[in-house]
Amino acid sequence: MTLKHSGSRGFRAYTSKHLDDLLKRADLDDVERLRIRAVATVLPFRTNAYVVDELIDWPSAPDDPIFRLVFPQADMLPADDVNRLADLLRLGAANSEINAVAHDVRMRLNPHPAGQLSLNLPRIGHEPVPGMQHKYPETVLFFPKQGQTCHAYCTYCFRWAQFVGEPDLKMASDNVDQLVSYLRAHPEVTSVLLTGGDPMIMGEPVLRRYVEPLLELEQLESIRIGTKSLGYWPQRYVTDPDADDTLRLFEQVVGAGKNLAFMAHFSHPKEMEAPVVETAVRRILDTGAVIRTQAPLIRSINDAPGTWARMWKRQLALGMVPYYMFVERDTGPQDYFAVPLGRAYEIFRDAYSQVSGLCRTVRGPSMSATPGKVCVDGVAEIAGQRVFVLHLIQARDPALVGRPFFARYDPKATWLTDLRPAFADRFPFEPAVPTARLSA
Repeated sequence: MTLKHSGSRGFRAYTSKHLDDLLKRADLDDVERLRIRAVATVLPFRTNAYVVDELIDWPSAPDDPIFRLVFPQADMLPADDVNRLADLLRLGAANSEINAVAHDVRMRLNPHPAGQLSLNLPRIGHEPVPGMQHKYPETVLFFPKQGQTCHAYCTYCFRWAQFVGEPDLKMASDNVDQLVSYLRAHPEVTSVLLTGGDPMIMGEPVLRRYVEPLLELEQLESIRIGTKSLGYWPQRYVTDPDADDTLRLFEQVVGAGKNLAFMAHFSHPKEMEAPVVETAVRRILDTGAVIRTQAPLIRSINDAPGTWARMWKRQLALGMVPYYMFVERDTGPQDYFAVPLGRAYEIFRDAYSQVSGLCRTVRGPSMSATPGKVCVDGVAEIAGQRVFVLHLIQARDPALVGRPFFARYDPKATWLTDLRPAFADRFPFEPAVPTARLSA
């Protein structure tokens, strides 16, 4: 289906310079707005007119889940840090002074978790390859340079370091030839994930420049695109000037015998209510692409079983495949958004019980940690001890995939590194040498 498009996208972005005026719509006082602006000096803020005008229920702000999804909260960071930055803003301090304090705060927020800049960085010979990650044998992640922003930023984003304007923290590359060379040298790789940021922020000609060379590689079975665009700018596939060309590129991928996996990020059912979303989903599916859905479990935004059940049901009704419930990663404002693992399992279980088998393609709650994707399968009592039952959905060491293991139950644990082994002196992914523990 081809639609007629205007010559302009009609997209309007809002950044930190618009933040104070936008916050007035939430009826926040001067002090609260100043504290939120202080948080925005550390963590990135960007949204757009579609999110602001169509998705947020402003009379319910600041408690509205979409407001909390895209607008910083004053208590997302330690109070001492927020107060210090707020004082600097109030006194009109130089940008250099504010940026120095903000940088110091960022460095305490674990900007690149799970070994992204050390264990995951591939090499050609002895030289590291920037803008790529190779954690699992069959999958390579590539960060296209022009795709390292988003239509809007999620407040909980684990890749927040990509967007804060610090070059040393950013992963990106525009060297497609280097990507292809690396893939040819590693025939075990069968899947490439274009990620960011959001690759779908790129126009079709730029996206094509990254995708077409991959179609010549027989070893590749799938090309994945990680994107929040269906939630934040579904017009990308309906009324944008290059919408039809983008969909033809998707058709080309499928026609080349590759599975085009459109990895759609939906955080809340509200993001799927607009009719334009249904149209966009239908147009993408008509290309032969498969849309799989995923999101993290986030306190104060989607930490209720009914929210997830509604999301999965709506996704299924639209023809999408529920894929992952993630655990909020150990980076950025994790302490603010994290849900204890025991509660996360209960939310997943209770939501899972409310949907049909067709929705039960979803997996979780899953931690993307250093050794791999660790799934919390349940809480059990074994030999008089209460334990978490876990397994690795994916692992650096393929021999560990699917192997169950146990951790002592801890009601406060929010991440893998909070857990201690049960019935063993170490976890299966840990080295046999005593005291060494993998950090996640």
